[in-house]
Amino acid sequence: MQQNATIKHIIAIASGKGGVGKSTVAVNLALALAKEGARTGILDADIYGPSQPAMLGASGERPVLKEKKFQPIERHGIQSMSIGYLIDPNAAMMWRGPMIGKAMEQMLHDTQWGDLDYLIVDLPPGTGDIQLSLCQKIPVSGAVIVTTPQDLALLDVTRACEMFVKLKVPILGIVENMSLYHCPHCGHEEAIFGEGGAAKLARQYGVNVLGAIPLAISIREMTDSGQPPVVQEPDSHYAKAFREIARTIASKFRG
Repeated sequence: MQQNATIKHIIAIASGKGGVGKSTVAVNLALALAKEGARTGILDADIYGPSQPAMLGASGERPVLKEKKFQPIERHGIQSMSIGYLIDPNAAMMWRGPMIGKAMEQMLHDTQWGDLDYLIVDLPPGTGDIQLSLCQKIPVSGAVIVTTPQDLALLDVTRACEMFVKLKVPILGIVENMSLYHCPHCGHEEAIFGEGGAAKLARQYGVNVLGAIPLAISIREMTDSGQPPVVQEPDSHYAKAFREIARTIASKFRG
């Protein structure tokens, strides 16, 4: 299967484990790349639990079909496509593996993406059919691995790293989410989930830690409301952390 000619780089955001804030990282990185001047889109590949429509403030939107192609939903300067735009939000997705892989491929290839420098793909947790379909049939430029500091998270995230290694997809680096708890009142920071998890994983796979995102209620509140911090509070240290990570990722494709 050939890559859509309008997309320069496809970047998978993966964790191998649920509950580490992968989708929050994915949408904020997509928005940060756009803030840095890149033409950016995001594909929500979590068929069972699509969250990007809500995070982009586009719940209830339906893409227009034009010349047999879906027109991506645009919010905050980025293009997006998600199964969440195509189904009833309360519908139970009782699909088997081959149907899931087919749905993801159709969302990628039957969407009329504009010219994109980066397409961010928000993968579901695990190492199953969607991940395999993406990496085996679509030319993925690289993967960003999202983890939290504690050892329990690393056990599952390591499996995701192993999958990308076996599929020969470059691991661009590790993002440590919920790295420190940031008190919104006094600014005190504490490593409530431990320290050094991302650095340990990075050493194991010979890659770099791209950056650390604190555990802060405001990140969740802003993202859940459809106004992620990169958009709502662009000068906050949260937004600056995402933009620094985005710049580091972009630098890997220059030259």
